Amino acid sequence: MRMNTAKTFTLAASLSFFAILSGPAVSAEIEIKMLNKGSDGQAMVFEPAAVKAQPGDTIKFVPQDKGHDVVSMTGLLPEGVAEIKGKISQEVSFTADKAGAYVFKCTPHFGMGMVALVVVGDAPANLAAVKDAKMPKMAKDRLTAELTKLGL
Repeated sequence: MRMNTAKTFTLAASLSFFAILSGPAVSAEIEIKMLNKGSDGQAMVFEPAAVKAQPGDTIKFVPQDKGHDVVSMTGLLPEGVAEIKGKISQEVSFTADKAGAYVFKCTPHFGMGMVALVVVGDAPANLAAVKDAKMPKMAKDRLTAELTKLGL
């Protein structure tokens, strides 16, 4: 039995459409600014201070004001993820390949509460370590507030 040309075309177009829909997801690029003053008036912040991402997304820390760096906090990355460390006033980006919580600090302003949280995936396996982490009070308060905003 032969299909006519119109039916063949319609079938091919439909299959192509569904192949596109079921193809790999496009990764996102998420930008986090390093600021002396955030939009909420707080001093020395990453903005946004917490983001949700998916595996494969690129996270980019961009210095908007001079004097900031971004450094991953020891023990507060998903297992097997190498340390991420930038230099003062330098952009840093990485691909978040593993699910989990990633916690970052600005070394010169950590005591002033300059921390950032990136949650990759839905249920970070290292969440307890993040919640129990010891850090300066202002940093701990900001991190706790951001965890709450994300419903963690």
